Amino acid sequence: MTTSRINIARPGGANASSFNADPHGISNSRPSPGWAAPVDPDDPIAKIRALAGQVEDYIEIYSQPLRPHLPSIGRFLIVVTFLEDALRIMTQWGDQLWYLETHRKFPWGISHIFLLLNIVTMLVASVAVIAKRYTEFAVAGLLAVVIIQGFGYGLIFDLTFFLRNLSVIGGLFMVFSDSMLNRKKNFAGLPSLSETDRKKYFLLTGRVLLIFLFIGFILQGEWSIARVFVSIVGLAACIMVAIGFKAKWSAAFLVLVLSIFNVFANNFWSVHSAHPQRDFLKYDFFQTLSIVGGLLLLVNLGPGGLSVDEKKKVY
Repeated sequence: MTTSRINIARPGGANASSFNADPHGISNSRPSPGWAAPVDPDDPIAKIRALAGQVEDYIEIYSQPLRPHLPSIGRFLIVVTFLEDALRIMTQWGDQLWYLETHRKFPWGISHIFLLLNIVTMLVASVAVIAKRYTEFAVAGLLAVVIIQGFGYGLIFDLTFFLRNLSVIGGLFMVFSDSMLNRKKNFAGLPSLSETDRKKYFLLTGRVLLIFLFIGFILQGEWSIARVFVSIVGLAACIMVAIGFKAKWSAAFLVLVLSIFNVFANNFWSVHSAHPQRDFLKYDFFQTLSIVGGLLLLVNLGPGGLSVDEKKKVY
């Protein structure tokens, strides 16, 4: 995927606006910001900015081989929690029916239809998202599953479930934004906004929702010095993702933190298969993978027009 660049003409007439220092794009240099006051080499803020610029350049260079594959990896990770959930329902069919009929008071037959609809929708929609086919309908189907399961299993008012699923919804919004890059036809009845306008609003919504998983991580668990440090740094990265400031690198940092946390905290494979905690850990593990997938799409797509990063290009 290529990122479009906006060329801002300088004042000074037609000749000045049509001038291009590198007409063939060979040098790949950054545009000149024009005249600026000399920078004090001993200024600590200037040193930090210079270091941050170097880090960004190195990340951009060394991440190039992986970038073409980020959308596919992100899409797969986002729907992996739905694939695991469909497999879990099929392998625990009797237990699922018993829970719905005994604890949720579902009538016999309605519980069967409820589970079947969930399985079919999750499998079909997940495959469609991975294959990039009918993505809008697939995302709508998975959003419906998240909401229906919240009410059906009585977890809609559970804070941890609510925050995690907000992040999963954020990942689905990122999938929808990614699909808008190649979509040519608008749907009838939608508000008369341009494709670019719709994309940036979906990106903003997805960015904000993605960070709720980390907020849930901060609110639960036992506190320690390491946890306080990770929480402070992670919360700062979440805020940067939400406002779109250095969003790509903040999202990449959260991918690293969540991946490490997921392996050590949700290691369901180390728990005996008969232990009831195993299913909870597996559920958390795959949901975290989905949110990592949403962050990977953010790294690939960028924060969009409604972000500090985009405004910095204008001013």
